[in-house]
Amino acid sequence: MADVSIYWFRDDLRLTDLPGLQAAANEGPVLPVFVLDPDLGDPWTLGGASRWWLHHSLTALQTALSEQGVELILRTGNPAAVLATLASEINAKTVHCSRHYQPWSHTLEVSVRDALADVGAALKRFPGTLLHEPEDVATGGGTPFKVFTPFWRACNRRPEPAIPSEVPVLSAINSAPHSEDICDWELTPSQPNWAYGWNDLWTPGETGAQGALSEFLSQHVMNYGDGRDIPSEPNTSRLSPYLRFGNLSPRQVWHAAQSIKRERPGAGDSIDKFLSEIGWREFCYHLLFHFPNMPDEAFNPKFGFFPWGEDADRLKAWQAGKTGYPIVDAGMRELWHTGFMHNRVRMVVASFLTKHLLLNWREGEAWFWDCLLDADLASNACGWQWVGGSGADASPYFRIFNPIAQGEKFDKAGGYTRRWVPELAGLPDKYLHKPWEAPDDMLLAAGVSLGDTYPVPIVDHKTAREEALSAYATLKALD
Repeated sequence: MADVSIYWFRDDLRLTDLPGLQAAANEGPVLPVFVLDPDLGDPWTLGGASRWWLHHSLTALQTALSEQGVELILRTGNPAAVLATLASEINAKTVHCSRHYQPWSHTLEVSVRDALADVGAALKRFPGTLLHEPEDVATGGGTPFKVFTPFWRACNRRPEPAIPSEVPVLSAINSAPHSEDICDWELTPSQPNWAYGWNDLWTPGETGAQGALSEFLSQHVMNYGDGRDIPSEPNTSRLSPYLRFGNLSPRQVWHAAQSIKRERPGAGDSIDKFLSEIGWREFCYHLLFHFPNMPDEAFNPKFGFFPWGEDADRLKAWQAGKTGYPIVDAGMRELWHTGFMHNRVRMVVASFLTKHLLLNWREGEAWFWDCLLDADLASNACGWQWVGGSGADASPYFRIFNPIAQGEKFDKAGGYTRRWVPELAGLPDKYLHKPWEAPDDMLLAAGVSLGDTYPVPIVDHKTAREEALSAYATLKALD
């Protein structure tokens, strides 16, 4: 008789290219399980936007499994206790899962392993969320890479990632245990429904992921190299939420991109640049694995002494997109209304928070964690520390984005800013990114009243830059 096994879904909510699920299917009937632990990773429990994506990803996964006559079992609680109880109940000999790399993952997986051993079952972990395992990529001295470029070169010298596997043929167990109802988990907002309209923007789940990947590679990747910094144009992949929840594996992205590269040699440079962004995601996870305090502590210990300020009003203005700098405000409003923000604009708003407002990068990290659909512990921490100057391979602290120049360079025609800051839409391009310089009659004609319909800048760029450099100078004494 074939052995019954459990597949423990985590951040790998798909059926394709899932080595652990394939292994479980090879052993016999499979009980798919997802366990919601409300306390997992505290204080990095799921933010509001992530909960929305999780709800819809699980719903999509339920549908995909049901097409094979298999039910996804939903349970809440401590994964070790839940999985041990289920294994005992159905006499499962193994629990399969994809490996995780968050700071709490090792302890969790050990606790699951020990709880299963008590009921005569074993935990089997498989790769599935990265291109390369963190132990497999190291410097010549055997230490973790701390600079991206040599890291990615080392990755590309390794054997090519394995070809993605197909959806396994699953067979259900004879009598599935009770499953909780996902609607009872209240993962989506209701009063107020701040995610209104997101269903028109996103299709969480494996089908949506495959569609997004196909559309990007067939229609937009050719423009990625030159156009990825233009927020008004659809030149970026928008795959990050799908990768965050494992609706798509990085191996699928890698091989699909390589296939297009062979078919369309002229797209080679753009595809390599795109894949380097997949490499940055990989780099962030490897850093998180080797330096688990990265989400909470400055990677560069000097920045533990940086004189960050505290100003609740300025922080609130930044969060609400009311700083008086149009490109910054556009980005923060895009985030709130869509759960997403263009990558170039992410750098601009992060620089503004840490260097114009001198507010701690952790404030931005926390806000993004709650508001981003692709809120990923590794990428979020790496990104904020990179911009703030404290991270691995970080942007130098004295690199301070001028929000006016950034708007004029990357949103020259104003399509992005006018969409998200419509109160300025009537201004000509010349003054769109610096409305305070527009003549009074032009402001009047455009219906703009500074300090009323649109805020005056909460800081002066030149003054803020000087204050940021002065604050940074205090760290030089520590060298």
